[in-house]
Amino acid sequence: MADQAQFVGLDVGGTTMKAAVVADDGRPLSKPVVMDTNPERGQDEGLATMCETIRRAVAAAGITLADVTAIGVATPGLGDIRKGLIIDPPNLKPWKNVPVRDHIARAFGKPTAYQNDANAAAYGEFWVGAGRGAKSMVLFTLGTGVGGGIIIDHKIIEGEHSHGGELGHLRIAMPDVGRQCGCGARGCLEAYASATNVVRRAREDMAWWRGPASRLRDYYTATDEDFTAKVIFDLAAAGDELALKVVDDTAYYLALGACAATATVDPEMIVFGGGMVAAGEWFRSKIEGYVKRFGLPYPTKSVKIAFASLGSDAGFIGTAGCARLLAHSK
Repeated sequence: MADQAQFVGLDVGGTTMKAAVVADDGRPLSKPVVMDTNPERGQDEGLATMCETIRRAVAAAGITLADVTAIGVATPGLGDIRKGLIIDPPNLKPWKNVPVRDHIARAFGKPTAYQNDANAAAYGEFWVGAGRGAKSMVLFTLGTGVGGGIIIDHKIIEGEHSHGGELGHLRIAMPDVGRQCGCGARGCLEAYASATNVVRRAREDMAWWRGPASRLRDYYTATDEDFTAKVIFDLAAAGDELALKVVDDTAYYLALGACAATATVDPEMIVFGGGMVAAGEWFRSKIEGYVKRFGLPYPTKSVKIAFASLGSDAGFIGTAGCARLLAHSK
């Protein structure tokens, strides 16, 4: 492939969508273009907004559509990756059975790759982020939920039904007594370690805490907008013992998920992304300590535990990388 190959990556979210042109070496050629998704306006307008975001990204890069080799699109929620369909995404209601890949391909006359957003972010980190140079990597994304992606030798493990890498639904507690997950089941990792559930666990811990006075109690009746995982991690970093307990428990739960992934995939690296990784090395080392303690001895002895490095750019960079994979396969 020519050195000047360039790829558009579009990362669609429930609130906004973001796109940029990315070079063959993974460098974005401009700042990403961001547009409101407005899913409530319907899928036809959503598809039109996707196309406009792509056009603006091409213009921002100072190139023309003729210079684009391929396009990648990633969306959240339930989809059929092989067919390029958004099926029934919770964050994009009322969209259903949207042929996003084929629509984009027809609109621009370019080869178009379609991927789940967490898989795309995982590929971005693998390609040019924290996992650069690794042969295999598992990514856990920590946000409102817990997502993930598994990459082995530049191949995204999609699974037979497009549900490979749904790491937030690894069971880390007994399904009849574990915490309730948003998926309806009990005991999922997401029910313990998402940013939303870190806050919920903190509220629950306040009810029985008999240790030293904690500033977390100041947030007991605060709204979820004011009482966030960041508040908990900041107080923990300042030495608040109850906040430290909540953070330590979070590291423990994430390590259980990492141990399950290690036993299944035996990756070279396990990477964590999302807002909580802003806590830095002390939190990463807590997770690593539990992984080494509870994981299978041989693989966990050598697996590298790292935090993601691309931030919110991982989605569109990884999606462009998926377009690059498609182009290289032809």
